[in-house]
Amino acid sequence: MRTRVRGWRWRRSPLRRRSDVVEAWTVLVVAVLIIVGAPVVGAAAAWWAHGEARSVSAQQQAERHRVRAEVVERKGASLPSVQAGGQHAYRATVRWSEPGEGTRTATARVPGSTRPGEVVDVWFDSRGRSVTPPVDGTGVWQHTLTIGTCAAGGVVLVVFLGHSVVRRVAMRRRLAEWEREWARTEPEWTRRDA
Repeated sequence: MRTRVRGWRWRRSPLRRRSDVVEAWTVLVVAVLIIVGAPVVGAAAAWWAHGEARSVSAQQQAERHRVRAEVVERKGASLPSVQAGGQHAYRATVRWSEPGEGTRTATARVPGSTRPGEVVDVWFDSRGRSVTPPVDGTGVWQHTLTIGTCAAGGVVLVVFLGHSVVRRVAMRRRLAEWEREWARTEPEWTRRDA
């Protein structure tokens, strides 16, 4: 039967080695860094990412404009691409009217299920190029949560990696100490001359 003594590395004992104390303090530091450090770093990274994503969203909304356009024809050789929301999109020729400018025609991305003659919303930038819709509030929050989670996970990974390095160094040192002690004690036990 095996009995575990909890906290033995913290108690005074002639069997306790310096490497045991280092390991005990390392476990304490790891616990604090994971419980406190990872959430703080994750929250700080999420806060920064939220601000950046909001500014990108505002910039995109200022630069892009939506147009209700009629699909004239679908480009035959175009391969589908995936837009935000997981929808397939194809390139198609679209036509719309703008007040004071008359009828305009351009190539734009349209949903995969769109047929010629249907009216769809398409987005263009200030140069008249077809672009994806600007990032909305959901996209901003998805980006925020992703960056925050990855930052917190990165901290946990680095802390565990550091802990494993400290444990490996402590184990090597402990084994070296045992070798030295055995080299000193072994001749007395085996009655051999060293």
